[in-house]
Parts: sequence; structure tokens; C-alpha cells
Amino acid sequence: MVESAQKQWYVLHTYSGYENKVKLNLDSRKESMGMEDYIFRVVVPEEEVKEKKDGKEVDKMEKTFPGYVLVEMVMTDQAWYIVRNTPGVTGFLGSHGQGSKPTPLLPEEVESIQKNVGMSSKHEELDVNIGDTVKIVDGAFTGLDGKVTEVDNEKMRLKVNIDMFGRETSTELEFNQVDPVNA
Repeated sequence: MVESAQKQWYVLHTYSGYENKVKLNLDSRKESMGMEDYIFRVVVPEEEVKEKKDGKEVDKMEKTFPGYVLVEMVMTDQAWYIVRNTPGVTGFLGSHGQGSKPTPLLPEEVESIQKNVGMSSKHEELDVNIGDTVKIVDGAFTGLDGKVTEVDNEKMRLKVNIDMFGRETSTELEFNQVDPVNA
């Protein structure tokens, strides 16, 4: 693989308060435009903080870098264009404008950020097979169990059937969104 064709992490600048909307928009756009082989994980760095509210201590998720979103992608002209033109994205950090490609984060920067937000940096191996049960630990279906129907080790994604309202529903998840359930 050519150096420029490797997947790397980049920082997107967004309108403040639009970080989660940008993540949803980008996840939706990468699927609708068939860019799953170029745009991988989209992360809004946040951490859990304790806050006093009405005399009680409550846990709250707070943005680690307000106005920024991380995206793991292969920097191609088309991927750059799709990400750059996602609603809410104002640009890439490390880009000099005029359509120039941005500078990716260094591996040690990525590792440090991932550690701070509780993300594993290496989640490339997931020991599950078709028919195994997994617990969803991140995303819209957090807390639900599902049966694995497809495993794609190259893209680090799997398809899982979950039971929603008495009906089986298929969803595609990334390896870091599930934990194997030991039978």
C-alpha cells in the first residue's frame, strides 16, 4: 500500500456544539456514498465528569476538545471532498486551505487521545465467529446482545442481528463497539 493510501486519523474543525451532529452526518454520508472502504471511525472525544446539580453529584459527558471531531480515513480526493463538505464541518486541522490535504495525527498523538477518552487504540482482533453472541457496548444499541451474522476482519466491522420489539433487526457495527459474550 502506498504511504498516502493508509488509513490515518485526522482532526476536523466543526461549529461548536455540532460535534455529535457532524458524527451522525458523516457516518450517514459514508454509507450512502459507499465510502466505508475509505472513511472508518468518527469519534467525538469526550470524557465522563462529575458535576453537582441540585446538591447531588451526577455524571456528565463533556467534550474533551469542543469544536473538534476525529476521523479515521484513507485520504483520497473523494474521501477528502465528502468529509470536507459534510454539514457542520468547517475544515481539517493542519490543512493550509486552497484544497490542500491536511496533515494526519502522529501515532503517539492518536494513542494519547484514545487513552484519555477510554478508546482502545488496537482493537483489530475480535475473536468471534458467525453465530456467536456479542454485547453491544457503544452506539444506539448499547446494552443489547446480538448474534453475529458476518465478520469483516479487514474493515474491522461485523453484522449483528438484534431483537427489537419482537423482530430481528440487522445492524453493522465496528469491532470496538462490541464485546464477545462467553457462553
